[in-house]
Amino acid sequence: MGDIQPLPPGKLPHSLLASLLAGLPTVHPDLLLGPAVGEDCAILRPPSGAAGPLLVVKSDPVTFATDEIGHYAVNVCANDIAVTGGVPLFYLPTLLFPAGTTDTALATRVFAQIGAACRRLGITVAGGHSEITGAVTQVVVAGTMIGQVAPEQLVHSGGVQAGDLILLAGAFPLEGASIIAREFGAELVQRGVAAAEVAQAARYLHDPGISVVQMAGLATAAELVSALHDPTEGGVATGLLELALAGGVGLEVDLATLRPDPLAARLCACFGLDPLGVIASGALLAAAAPTHVAALQALWSAHGVASAVVGRALLPGEGIFAHLHGRRLDLPRFAADEITRLWA
Repeated sequence: MGDIQPLPPGKLPHSLLASLLAGLPTVHPDLLLGPAVGEDCAILRPPSGAAGPLLVVKSDPVTFATDEIGHYAVNVCANDIAVTGGVPLFYLPTLLFPAGTTDTALATRVFAQIGAACRRLGITVAGGHSEITGAVTQVVVAGTMIGQVAPEQLVHSGGVQAGDLILLAGAFPLEGASIIAREFGAELVQRGVAAAEVAQAARYLHDPGISVVQMAGLATAAELVSALHDPTEGGVATGLLELALAGGVGLEVDLATLRPDPLAARLCACFGLDPLGVIASGALLAAAAPTHVAALQALWSAHGVASAVVGRALLPGEGIFAHLHGRRLDLPRFAADEITRLWA
């Protein structure tokens, strides 16, 4: 009997996920977009068949240890609704609290975080489930979010076309930097990071924040993008790969243009983490026709959002690769999010 080869923590490998999805019942006349590598939402025609908005449905867990898990859980789902061009409306969280360490204060705090994040985004909590269980050792929030999108504003990761330019809006990896600062603040200070900088990184969760709802809404309302994707687990590098896989295109990435937030990069360096592979909610990847790029960047800039062209979609046979100062390289790939190494 051969040795068992355990999979690393994090997302299933893309090739394995594709083969597993192929065995599921994923065909229905009202399912316009089902599960696929690089796609994070389902798009459904209303069961009545009436004309009007389409339904957008998203499920996602938050499993990284964090003191504001409720805030993360709401925003990661809302971001995925927004990158379809949709508006998030309803949230149904499943809350799993660890047995033996959960008290009233902990439960109250997580519920309050979910409530505050939903109010900020105009989302209604429509249901869910909560329990204390020995199956988890830390709080886990797995939520489903439902939104709507007008058919003419619908975009998805698979919409990227060969010839599109790829843009990165916002900074990265803000989510990862906030987690590192909140969970390992004392150790960062011991390693020479100023306490004020640790506090600043911890605030990245709220300032500038990990929401891309506004950025995505501006782009889709103006009809300037062919695809949007928010890089989360696995970081910006994995987000770029997922965008290419979803669209079935090749991809060329200029690594010199992928400049992480300086403070976030320093925090990653303290633990030997590559910022390109660190969880990166708060940044947004977009594919746009070259003729739309200037208008898109001007629109974001007018709302205080910086952006850069970081790559180009190619024909499928041209491959997926990066270059740096004229030298061709492999696009960095991460079997697991770099931040998981902090708990290894």
